Amino acid sequence: MTEYERSRTMPAPPEHVFDQASNVGQLDTWLPRDLHVEPEEPPAVTVHEDRTDQDTSALLSARPEQMRLEWGTREQGSYAGWLQVAGLDSGASEVTVHLSFFDEGHDPGQRAVVEALDGSLRRLEEQVRIRADNAAG
Repeated sequence: MTEYERSRTMPAPPEHVFDQASNVGQLDTWLPRDLHVEPEEPPAVTVHEDRTDQDTSALLSARPEQMRLEWGTREQGSYAGWLQVAGLDSGASEVTVHLSFFDEGHDPGQRAVVEALDGSLRRLEEQVRIRADNAAG
């Protein structure tokens, strides 16, 4: 098993960040660019990966009381992850994303995963800022 984890501080309250991160209809705005999530009967989703042009059955569950998203593949059990939002004393939030690859063939490698996680966290922060700016103005 291979695991990866990245974190980023975001200038918004945790509830605001979690609401943005857990909005299934807007996951494509911050997920890695080659992944697209199609909601089904909750918690089921289908994830399409452009790189392989494959659809994968997955589960996605939001736990608002814990400010946590959890996901993973359904049939294969080759991949799982979570996103956790924590409030900071300054009114900002820290977002941590953790990925676990149980199947080496599903792991794209450290460099690719770290770049994808950092890019996703950066795009999530952009979406949080846009939403905060629209709410303020």
